[in-house]
Amino acid sequence: MKNIYIITFLLSSILLISCNQELKKTQTNKFSGLWKLHIIEQQDSISGEWSEWRNGLQGYILYDDKDNMAVHLTSKAYQNTDIEFHDFIDTVSIEELKHRTQSYVYFAKYTVLEDENIVEHARISHSNPKEWNIKVKRSYKFHGDTLILTTLEYKNSPLRVKWIKY
Repeated sequence: MKNIYIITFLLSSILLISCNQELKKTQTNKFSGLWKLHIIEQQDSISGEWSEWRNGLQGYILYDDKDNMAVHLTSKAYQNTDIEFHDFIDTVSIEELKHRTQSYVYFAKYTVLEDENIVEHARISHSNPKEWNIKVKRSYKFHGDTLILTTLEYKNSPLRVKWIKY
């Protein structure tokens, strides 16, 4: 009789663990895929109103099923330029350098903290060398095909980023 209790306990434990792992996988999978930037908004610290940040940007964020992510943001119409770009050479024009500053990129490992509705990006590389190996946290919310990420490090004036599944 004791063996039946032990077997029942073990089977129940295995079932609970596998359900919990499937729940975590499902939550992570909600992030998985390519998302196109819809809007970045900044909240006014006094009025609480949200307004478009920096006259609008464009870009993408990508999450995979192996906890990797990448984001690339640029000014609107960044790609529409007559500047001739050079890769990995010593001489670059000031005009080219100024244009490149309108491109923001980083790669990271991500972790979903479900209980807190937070996704953490542990940056591996960044277009700004000072941002390498830094962890940032974003609160997240899903609304249909929209992923809403809100910065948590800017307490007085957060940014809210809306991404549409691509």
